[in-house]
Amino acid sequence: MQYELLSDAALVSIYVEGNENALEILINRHKHKIYSFIYSKVLDRDLSEDIFQDTFIKVIKTLKRGSYNEEGKFLPWVLRISHNLIIDYFRKNSRMPKFNNTDDFNIFSVLGDSALNAEKSIIRDQVEDHVRRIIDELPEDQRQVIMMRMYNDMSFKEISEKTGVSINTALGRMRYALINMRKLIEKHNIILTD
Repeated sequence: MQYELLSDAALVSIYVEGNENALEILINRHKHKIYSFIYSKVLDRDLSEDIFQDTFIKVIKTLKRGSYNEEGKFLPWVLRISHNLIIDYFRKNSRMPKFNNTDDFNIFSVLGDSALNAEKSIIRDQVEDHVRRIIDELPEDQRQVIMMRMYNDMSFKEISEKTGVSINTALGRMRYALINMRKLIEKHNIILTD
């Protein structure tokens, strides 16, 4: 039988039934894409090898347990596993330091870094999620200033005109908003990149 001609789904079924060769064909078929994906995120050959190995250990365990049910979507499923392992690696290795609790704390540096490196881009969505949730917990006047400044890129002069308060009041609200955001980050033990 020409296993190489079979679809991923067929090879998965054959492997689950006990044919080890089927997995080898699947690995060979997709290893370049999977390895390239991992390397593009971690930019380290040895680490990429380790995560690649761990990915397939997880794939094998899941298949042997009979928990795989993503018919015909083998590659995206494997890439999701490797993506999760990459995130786990960065978390475990404290490559996501907490903000220093200083007066020059700047939440905008998290969201405005246009030259995001690989590990930051992986968790950027997660960071934006946390930031939005923190903003939702702020008092209305502070939330308003943060939203105008952060998401609408308005100057304090524009904010003061739009809200009908003085520039100093707008600046004060912004300052309190940042102080409160820092407290909320610590209270919820949220880790953001800096």
